[in-house]
Amino acid sequence: MTVAADTFGPLESAGPVLVWIIVLMFVFLECALIVGLFLPGDSLLVTAGIVLATHDAGAQHTWALSAGAMSAAIAGNQVGYAIGRRSGHHLVARRNGRYVNAANLHKVNVLLDRHGFWAVLIARWIPWVRTLCPMVAGAANMDRRRYTIASSIGAVVWAPVLLLVGFYCGSLLERVPWLMPVVLGVLVTLLAVGTAAGVWGYRREMARPAEDVVVDEVHD
Repeated sequence: MTVAADTFGPLESAGPVLVWIIVLMFVFLECALIVGLFLPGDSLLVTAGIVLATHDAGAQHTWALSAGAMSAAIAGNQVGYAIGRRSGHHLVARRNGRYVNAANLHKVNVLLDRHGFWAVLIARWIPWVRTLCPMVAGAANMDRRRYTIASSIGAVVWAPVLLLVGFYCGSLLERVPWLMPVVLGVLVTLLAVGTAAGVWGYRREMARPAEDVVVDEVHD
């Protein structure tokens, strides 16, 4: 039995199920709700790919999870857009907030107004913009068809790229038996600490005084 198997026995047996549940939940939340601003979405997808590389059917799981993560991201984007649309050009910011502040909402608003379709594609690769973009797009009354096409294309590229990067990195790490458990241990620890810190940061952010922000309509 290898060191990796000894160290990650439970992960070997329940790994794919746990990875699926955690990845789909995090991806959806990051694309739909403010709490997603504080979750380690990109690093989670890469780590998930590395974990799946330790399994015999890792390639199949990785491609299947890519499709699932794409679907979760698309669904999350639609939920975020609907939340913004219901706000009627008004979003709630936080005074002196780290992310959910008037300045950041205005930056996303300007980005969408100037670049429209392409801004939604670019937003997929910028963590805090990725979460704020759907709500701002909805509040700014961006054309839903154009938004849906752009956000869906972004999701189709984003999730598989990061998962496959992790998977192929994991495949390389598998060639060095002692290195895989070390890398996995560090990554899983960082994700757990990052998630806990993110939840704490979210609670702090939401505890700050609220202020109303008027979002300008997007002319795309």
